[in-house]
Amino acid sequence: MHHLAAALAVVAVTAAGGCSLPLDTMFEKADAEHTGSAAPVSRSVKAAPTDSDLAYAGAVAVDALSRGGKDNSFPWENPHTGAGGNVTPLAAAYSEGALYCRDFLASYVNGQSQAWLKGEACRSERGKWEVKSLKQLSQG
Repeated sequence: MHHLAAALAVVAVTAAGGCSLPLDTMFEKADAEHTGSAAPVSRSVKAAPTDSDLAYAGAVAVDALSRGGKDNSFPWENPHTGAGGNVTPLAAAYSEGALYCRDFLASYVNGQSQAWLKGEACRSERGKWEVKSLKQLSQG
């Protein structure tokens, strides 16, 4: 759990350093769309990423790990759902049997929905990275 907290801190620092999804502007458009007597939608709306969203985030994770990057964030976007975020490979690598594996975190933003995703990818014997798991972190 300590490693996850450290990883989230790295992602937060990276996000504060100028990632492609500034939080302060993310809600301005949504807030500007409310007119009349309709009550604004809460910013804590939670929606789960679609399988398609996970596929796009996973593809960027594979590309990021193939480049050998660590502690760098790579943007992803699903043009079909409008969801996007950043993928950040974590520095710690480990062996799982004969496979070399790394964990990664991904942010997920779709409209007012936001979440963190945690994934694991392993390099096959042929050297190709493959996502083994990618799921939303539970809140709370």
